[in-house]
Amino acid sequence: MPIATSPLKRWGNVPFTKVEIHDGFWRRRLEYVRSVTLPACLEKCETTGRIANFEKAGGTKEGTFEGIYFNDSDVYKVLEGAAYSLMLNRDSALEAEIDRIVDAIASAQEPDGYLCTYYTLTAPESKWTDMEKHEMYNGGHLIEAAVAYYEATGKPAILDVARRLADHYDSLFGPGKRHWVEGHQEIELALVKLYRLTGEERYWKLALWLLEERGHGHGVGRIWDIPEWGPAYCQDDVPVKDIEKVTGHAVRAMYQYAAMADVVHASGDPAYTAALHRVWAHTVERNMYITGGIGPSHHNEGFTHDYDLPNETAYCETCAAIAMAFWNHRMNLLFGDGVYADIVEREMYNGALSGISLHGDRFFYVNPLASQGGHHRVAWFDTSCCPTNLVRFLPSIGQYAYAIADGGIVVNQYMGGESELALADGRSVRLKQTTNYPWEGSIAIDVVDLRLAEGLGSGLVTGGSGGDVGNNVGSNVGSNVGSYAEGNAVQSSAACDSFPIRLRVPGWCGSYRILLNGVALSGADAVTQNGYLVIERSWTPGDSLVLELDMPAEKVRARGEVESNRGRVAIQRGPVVYCLEQADNGGLPYDGCVIEPGSSFVAQHRPELLGGVTVLSGSASDGTPIALVPYYAWDNREAGYMQVWLRTAEDRRLYSV
Repeated sequence: MPIATSPLKRWGNVPFTKVEIHDGFWRRRLEYVRSVTLPACLEKCETTGRIANFEKAGGTKEGTFEGIYFNDSDVYKVLEGAAYSLMLNRDSALEAEIDRIVDAIASAQEPDGYLCTYYTLTAPESKWTDMEKHEMYNGGHLIEAAVAYYEATGKPAILDVARRLADHYDSLFGPGKRHWVEGHQEIELALVKLYRLTGEERYWKLALWLLEERGHGHGVGRIWDIPEWGPAYCQDDVPVKDIEKVTGHAVRAMYQYAAMADVVHASGDPAYTAALHRVWAHTVERNMYITGGIGPSHHNEGFTHDYDLPNETAYCETCAAIAMAFWNHRMNLLFGDGVYADIVEREMYNGALSGISLHGDRFFYVNPLASQGGHHRVAWFDTSCCPTNLVRFLPSIGQYAYAIADGGIVVNQYMGGESELALADGRSVRLKQTTNYPWEGSIAIDVVDLRLAEGLGSGLVTGGSGGDVGNNVGSNVGSNVGSYAEGNAVQSSAACDSFPIRLRVPGWCGSYRILLNGVALSGADAVTQNGYLVIERSWTPGDSLVLELDMPAEKVRARGEVESNRGRVAIQRGPVVYCLEQADNGGLPYDGCVIEPGSSFVAQHRPELLGGVTVLSGSASDGTPIALVPYYAWDNREAGYMQVWLRTAEDRRLYSV
């Protein structure tokens, strides 16, 4: 585990638009999101009145508000996902549909910049009176969608709306102005993202101020009025710097910690780092399921007490798994430790991916680790944050693959494809990954090209307070794109000065080997550092690294404090957690499978099963053949039971994993 004194690294993020995914595992899923999930979510936002709320607030349609007060956010998240889809595949019909929705959103914005259709239509006199009512949460998702759509299309209309909304917040709240503790965190992440696009520091400083408002008794509203919830439910119980442990609603907590990491990354001020290390250790070591799921309780959609990790009643909201990926990605960029990328991987292949069906049309809100057969994905929810979060998370997974650090490249996630990576000094490196991950542990990384970019700008932007969006934002976006050597003169180079390539060695991997151009590297040539193999040399086009990770099926035991898993084991192979599903084991009753301590499993890839999976075959203690499938793929066939943690026959010793 990373130590609490880990220094700041502040690695650079690589946009997913610079990562072409050709991967057999992910490409199919991305296509289903584009062709099935996104249209389905757009259609649901239409038929449930979510989009019509904007038209009503803008006066172009008659009627009253439909749904719950945070329904605006679903439209924004789908818009963000659509923007990511357009970045990968320009689609004129989709773009026209989003432009129509953008017009409706713009029409609903009030003259002072305020935008929340619930209050505009139902209680305009009650704005900013109940901090639980998601006013800034909705606005945060609008800002994130606006940044994404501007970057995808260059169209400034929705970004202008977002900036006027952010400026409205800035006019009301901040030092010497009104207090505010947003009941559901999200706005903080969005403000930092808006700062990165525009260069306007007041946006990240407002995010910092909002974080600093917590823990000082300023919270007012429904959360604070419910005794069994109280301030801890929305992480308003202690000042941010004093956080010791994870509390309350899981999604809200993860968004807050992600925002704390964002603010540190943006400012360079390490004031929050000790709190981030403390709460990360408390979350991961005492309150996280093997799938990466967090938040065991339905009552508060969040945390209870340490090691309370029941299986059948596990809540493990899909949005919480996605938020864990957000947070840990930022921690990786902040501290440069592979352990955080390990958690992102765990969410990608287990906790988050289980939330969506193989064909992209049905969803889990709740992700238990055991079911007697009554838990199933559905097409939509009244509170449909999870489908709309998946729509924006999955198309952007390429952003987790790489980072830029110490004049070199970090390979964090293994997925087939090609990537254009700009080093800090302006050099451009094109890498190609070839792998059958997560089913096989061999990853080939080829240096396709090396270039020296000329005439790149500094990426600085000055002035601008929201009036001339096209000019003030455009110059900064141009310099950001230029920093990736796009649209600039380049010179090919047979070899560049030395720089390091870091390859993450996953925490689940017990042994591996690394080869350069077919020759095994020794420890002196591939130094191990913070979860990475570091290979530094003068690279030449045609150089090839091959990382071979041993990937046996491993039995995992929970810590002894986890009462629900005493005398049980879970099976993991590579990054994938497995489960026993009735469809493959109909002869066994629920919880009737008992595993011998010394039993083993044989891996066999089945391309015809569940979209192509590697199945683990073995035997129960009574000799009954059993088969395990990936947890993310369960409930895609006929209804039946499922279990992740299986009983053991004799060995009831308790191990700390």
